[in-house]
Amino acid sequence: MEEQNVQKKGAKRSFVGIVTSDKMDKTIVVSIDKKKMDRLYKKYVTRTKKCKAHDEKNEAHIGDTVRIVECSPISKEKCWRLDTIIERAK
Repeated sequence: MEEQNVQKKGAKRSFVGIVTSDKMDKTIVVSIDKKKMDRLYKKYVTRTKKCKAHDEKNEAHIGDTVRIVECSPISKEKCWRLDTIIERAK
């Protein structure tokens, strides 16, 4: 039986994005880009979503590529937490 890209029940969503702000204490803002094809013109359009994520040790800095994972709500706007830092900014 082939394994498909279907999320299992109870699996946490995760995204890869770039840190755009680290000015808050234990919080980072991550921009997630998604490319989607326009139905009429058949051109790719970039959609950007910003999420606030919990960074317990203040490890991530502006420009880092990070993976964030869904978690239970930590505050009014934070329901994501930092999983790993994939690549450091230069």
